[in-house]
Amino acid sequence: MSDELTKKEYLRYSRHLILPEVGLEGQLKLKNSKVLLIGTGGLGAPLAMYLAAAGVGTIGIVDFDFVDESNLQRQIIHSTRDVGRPKIASAKDRIKAINPTVNVIAIETRLTSENALDIIKDYDIVADGTDNFPTRYLVNDACVLLGKPNVYGSVFRFEGQVSVFGAKDGPCYRCLYPSPPPPGLVPSCGEGGILGVLPGIVGCIQANEVIKLIIGNGKPLVGRLLLIDALNMKFRELKLKKDSKCPVCGDHPTITEPIDYEFFCGLKKPKDEEIQVDSIEPLELKARFDSGDNIQIIDMREPHELVMGKLPNTKAIPFGQVIRRMNELNPDIDTIFVCKIGVRSVLAIRALKEAGYKGKLFNLRDGINGWANDIDPSIIQY
Repeated sequence: MSDELTKKEYLRYSRHLILPEVGLEGQLKLKNSKVLLIGTGGLGAPLAMYLAAAGVGTIGIVDFDFVDESNLQRQIIHSTRDVGRPKIASAKDRIKAINPTVNVIAIETRLTSENALDIIKDYDIVADGTDNFPTRYLVNDACVLLGKPNVYGSVFRFEGQVSVFGAKDGPCYRCLYPSPPPPGLVPSCGEGGILGVLPGIVGCIQANEVIKLIIGNGKPLVGRLLLIDALNMKFRELKLKKDSKCPVCGDHPTITEPIDYEFFCGLKKPKDEEIQVDSIEPLELKARFDSGDNIQIIDMREPHELVMGKLPNTKAIPFGQVIRRMNELNPDIDTIFVCKIGVRSVLAIRALKEAGYKGKLFNLRDGINGWANDIDPSIIQY
């Protein structure tokens, strides 16, 4: 544990040092702190860069994804030349370029129920930059079980949320959202879209919360949920209370170790209950087109997505309308469902089967992006 700054560090952090609320004591706390970032995407990008610039001594980054061109509109820690590289490698290079004194611990893996406690236990604070519900609940539960503050952020289209969960006497993520939404109800950024600058706003606020927690000054967002409307530039705040009946942070917790979060979020069922979905490859579907098969194609994307291109002879039924418009389908011929990457179509087929639909249903594997890649390059992959 360091109890002094070098001459170069005095110069680098001089604007911090002249702040009474930070000063030498606060800067030393930053230097000796260890922060874990879950994800190096839209939220993790500003988090990593600003925490590095601020002088956080050790930054752990957990990611297993690769840089894609569609990331560059918002994930500013990566550049065009990084396309195809592991995000964790790109992020580490950028962090070290900003501040070579930062100790970057790159953890190239998916955070799971099996490894979360071991990964998180060595850090002081966790900043959650994930974009899916199973991992959010996993991060929350692991942080509560280990007594680590969880600086939470989320983004969707033009809206963002920030809070600090798991702090002493404060609520956790489950106190706000006891149960996850039904699968498919909330589209991912890849399906619903995201204003590129929004993760920057939210990630910077998360970084601000991390720094305040480290230096022990200011009023962190404990028991408060900050709501951001970037389209109308409005900020609102909701008060949150700790739920005494919360299964992980309540008076009588029933969750004492990580659980199966895919199952909890409804993304999988026991094998004997799982509804099987048949898939069709783009090349196979093209062959059926060419042979003149009598089939119906249902494009489940939202209207604004259809401008990217679509298959011939399709009928557009957005994902949220499939069940109530089930009578528009002809059960006497095969139906192929198309979405962006094949996620929404699988969920829709399962919902239709549960609702009693008797026709034969297929999911176009990899969705419209798969069709664009294998059959029609004029369609824009997004």
